[in-house]
Amino acid sequence: MNICVFLSAADLDDRYTAPAREFAELLGKGGHTLVWGGSESGLMKVVADGVHEAGGRLVGVSVDFLGAKARAVAEPDEMVIARDLAERKALLLEKADAIVIMVGGTGTLDEATEILELKKHGKHTKPVVLLNSAGFYDGLKEQFRRMEDEGFLPLPLTDLVFFAEEPVGALAYLEESIGTQ
Repeated sequence: MNICVFLSAADLDDRYTAPAREFAELLGKGGHTLVWGGSESGLMKVVADGVHEAGGRLVGVSVDFLGAKARAVAEPDEMVIARDLAERKALLLEKADAIVIMVGGTGTLDEATEILELKKHGKHTKPVVLLNSAGFYDGLKEQFRRMEDEGFLPLPLTDLVFFAEEPVGALAYLEESIGTQ
């Protein structure tokens, strides 16, 4: 399964790197492919290293203005350089069977909301997981519940996104959703 992970390129403390490392190891050992933003820094590097070390394949999609920060990859891995952020997001979604959103800043939030908006409108049916490491997305979960309760979502929240508190739960949900085990 090709799993796109949206996450930060910032260096973060162990509250966030430990679950990311665990998820990466599960992905690699499970024979899955990581589709990610292609950066060789911060949490993106942690996850790419973990997947690679555990035997998984890497498919990076960087963007022209960040090309200098892109990871150098060798066969059978792949790196694509998009013209702009819009093309990058489209390519990441196109190459993925499922999406995981880890901790991140405005770029990660932008990617997450676009993926969810496309799903809401039926432009894709891929499972989406928010990995809520250290309660990072508690506030967003509350906001989504309010959107659902007040009629802003045309489908149940559970059909839009799954909140996982642990990496093993995130991968189990994806494998069950896609039908691979």
